Amino acid sequence: MTIAVIGSGNMGSALVKAMAAQGMDVVLGARDAAKGEALAAELGHRVRSASPAEAVRVASVVVLALPYDAIAGTLASLGPLQGKVLVDISNPLTADFQGLQLGTTTSAAEAIQAAAPEAQVVKAFNTIFAQLLAPEARTVSTLQVFVAADDAAAKEQVRALVTTLGFEAVDAGTLRNSRFLEPVGMMNIQFGFFLGRGPVVAPAWVQV
Repeated sequence: MTIAVIGSGNMGSALVKAMAAQGMDVVLGARDAAKGEALAAELGHRVRSASPAEAVRVASVVVLALPYDAIAGTLASLGPLQGKVLVDISNPLTADFQGLQLGTTTSAAEAIQAAAPEAQVVKAFNTIFAQLLAPEARTVSTLQVFVAADDAAAKEQVRALVTTLGFEAVDAGTLRNSRFLEPVGMMNIQFGFFLGRGPVVAPAWVQV
């Protein structure tokens, strides 16, 4: 299975590196072609760089590693999305990182699904900082990634990806539950950047 990662920022680059470390075939769809080509050259033959539209064309699972505000415009440029699994990792942050543009009554993931009804959107990784995607950053405990989707097959594909990357994949129900997961991601940002914990914390749902 080929996975496309759209975006070469902190999260996109860290995801590509983590996938490459597990021997996955990855196509990086970078808006900055030079940056994408440099990262692909660094990581070896299992990773290649392409335009975002070409990356989507050759992949069945597409990770949208973009800020929420950039996603709507990018979707329109990606070409046909019929049958694609779109993984939304975003939190719809306000400009000052102190709140969410959407919440409790809808979510970024639901907005993406409405914009791309021919695809299957899955929410995942929105509570994980880029610094924790590398396996060597997670030697003390297995972190949880919450996975929400309406399509069972799409959810299972993403849960398998999460597990391969060394996380515990937690079934978070339907895509509607993204409206609750995104505030959890916002709280994690508060802990990481405003309450002194640093970008090395992640939430967990513990059963006792």
